[in-house]
Amino acid sequence: MPILATLDDMQYQEHILQGVSRTFALTIPQLPPALCQVIGNAYLLCRIVDTVEDDNALSAEQTRQFAEMFVAVVNGEVEAETFARTLYPLLSKHTIPAEHDLIKNTPAVIRITHSFNPAQRRALERCVRIMGDGMVAYQEAESLAGLENMAAMDRYCYHVAGVVGEMLTELFCDYSPGISHNKSALMTLSVSFGQGLQMTNILKDIWEDRKRGACWLPQDIFLREGFDLNNLKPGCSDPGFHNGLGVLIGIARHHLHNALAYTCLIPPEETGIRRFCLWAIGMAVLTLNKINQKRDFTEGSQVKISRRSVKTSILITSLLARQDWALQKLFNLTAKGLPENKSSSTVI
Repeated sequence: MPILATLDDMQYQEHILQGVSRTFALTIPQLPPALCQVIGNAYLLCRIVDTVEDDNALSAEQTRQFAEMFVAVVNGEVEAETFARTLYPLLSKHTIPAEHDLIKNTPAVIRITHSFNPAQRRALERCVRIMGDGMVAYQEAESLAGLENMAAMDRYCYHVAGVVGEMLTELFCDYSPGISHNKSALMTLSVSFGQGLQMTNILKDIWEDRKRGACWLPQDIFLREGFDLNNLKPGCSDPGFHNGLGVLIGIARHHLHNALAYTCLIPPEETGIRRFCLWAIGMAVLTLNKINQKRDFTEGSQVKISRRSVKTSILITSLLARQDWALQKLFNLTAKGLPENKSSSTVI
């Protein structure tokens, strides 16, 4: 029998979303009311997994233990209070205050999780399990040498983002029979959608990741261009590195084109869901443009899109949300200067 979440729990979820992600705090309210609560909750669950993975005060063994414990919490096998009480004192200053607060209030988040219908809970539980397993495995393999090849990058992106796309698709299909009609195609494209967004974040965060000893770039792409990622330093002007970035930008662009195809499979009358997707795609394409134009950037802030660009993208995509032909034309226009590349194994 579903647990009843309290009004305080609901208010906390809405409040903490503002603290841990301005982007999702902006996009989630565009969704139909029946989806807002479950997708907001899903984001917080993923953020808790991410907090466990990112906090550098935790040993590899502690990270594994807490990731496994949290999966059990979501499944209803371990008390959320036990998880929060054990993890909260161990968090470092590296973890932002809002995430400290999120961990402390895990029980409120989980009460909402456990109030959902069986299909929603299965989708959330699967996502958290796969994401937790993947993040722990990749954290143990972190190095400045990069991932072995593009296939390894595909797998990494699946564990941290592709599986989220699958979860969202399950939730969309549970919500709407009209969306469920295209479920098979949506599930395939959802992985590509997630990878496009994740690759954009990886490229934007190259230097911040390196500061904490991680590199998620694929060695083989750069070695083919004559560059060894072991030699990568801020301000790198080596043509081989810049060419390798161009290849990855092209792959990410193609994934985002698949994301647009995904969005166009959502019935036009579901404008809220379309806006939720389109705003993410628009911001990612604009970020790729910034990276492409400044491949010698040395920190993420140099390729961060302006608030004005965000507002413009939101306005235009919202106006065109129901018109597939116009969205395709807008994508082609916005992504016009980006390289094109389809070499990733998960590209449709």
